[in-house]
Amino acid sequence: MRNFIQTGGNLGLEAPYAVKSGDGVLIGSLFGIAAHSAAPGGDFTMLTTGVFEMPKVPADAAAMGQKIYWNAADRICTTEATGNTLIGAAVAEAFAGFNSCYVRLNGVTS
Repeated sequence: MRNFIQTGGNLGLEAPYAVKSGDGVLIGSLFGIAAHSAAPGGDFTMLTTGVFEMPKVPADAAAMGQKIYWNAADRICTTEATGNTLIGAAVAEAFAGFNSCYVRLNGVTS
């Protein structure tokens, strides 16, 4: 196939701000996890698919399959839709009081 570019699971992009390996990164409608650290404007690889342990708002609880959103200002996952960006779904229950959740990424936001 002459027009195939790549599978799209790992994208080589320019960092919009300083990122560390494992950070969530939102660029327009693309969301993913930084595979390695990069300075602002530096090249990095963003993983757009898969399941990742992500920091979450400690007060939030999420049921398996519940939608997970990205609070871009605080760079943290939340179950609160208002003002945040849908990034995926919880693949395990995340209890209130815990600082992380397991999220299956959508790859693109909605």
